[in-house]
Amino acid sequence: MSAVQSDRHRATGILFLLLAALLWSLGGVLIKSVNWNPLAIAGVRSAFCAVTLVVLGRDIRFTWSRWEIAGGVSYAATVVLLVVATKMTTAANAIFLQYTAPIYVALLAPWILRERARPGDWITIIAALAGMSLFFLDKVDLTGTIGNLVGIACGISFALMTLSLRKQKNATPLASLIIGNCLAAAVGLAFIRSPLPQPGEWLILAVLGIVQLGLPYFLLAHAIRHVTAMEACLIPMIEPILNPIWVLFLIGERPGPYAMLGGAVVVGAVATRTIIAVRHGRNQPRTV
Repeated sequence: MSAVQSDRHRATGILFLLLAALLWSLGGVLIKSVNWNPLAIAGVRSAFCAVTLVVLGRDIRFTWSRWEIAGGVSYAATVVLLVVATKMTTAANAIFLQYTAPIYVALLAPWILRERARPGDWITIIAALAGMSLFFLDKVDLTGTIGNLVGIACGISFALMTLSLRKQKNATPLASLIIGNCLAAAVGLAFIRSPLPQPGEWLILAVLGIVQLGLPYFLLAHAIRHVTAMEACLIPMIEPILNPIWVLFLIGERPGPYAMLGGAVVVGAVATRTIIAVRHGRNQPRTV
């Protein structure tokens, strides 16, 4: 592949990631609009998503390699944990804590992908850790605290999913996403109980699975082949900015002051790192 073709593919990958983040950002307000068990919500959403990916995908080949399976398992954990965290704490807390994923990517990428983190990445990680600690200073009950911890676990699984998909850059990352959605659906559907959602809530669940989850992950599966694992976590950082805004204006849920400050620190640090990297032309993978 020529340098021009590579640059074009990478630019398309970045655009796909930005579009994916925009669609992902609808998750908080949609999830909170369905009055149902969070695991059941995750299961139904993933069932819709699995069908969407099968319809959109072309020439999907299942190799059942360890990285394909690891991607599927970590994906299933990510989508389930995010729904649970969103239900147990504020949407802002849940999504900001999910986006601590670059911390774990920076720690693991040198060994898994041979993509080395730069000094600026480590500065970003320290700032993100400081911001993350602020989430626990707000006055929250036990449920909120557990929700914050679930959000941290979601960040870890999101990082592992990103690394696993990037590891399959020469294969078919979409297969992992289909496996993951089937796993999440199997787990979540076991928690379906009465009363069932209202007709309008079923429509929201369909939108969650098709528009908010299926389409953006289809875009991610194509983008991850042309961007680094770190970029796949950093570029979609518009999601944690938009997610709580939708929830604030449409539902009226307001994050606590320390959570807002912590989120600003996390997003600001990651955004600064990305801007500096772009200006200095440091976007290509740095191998070890």
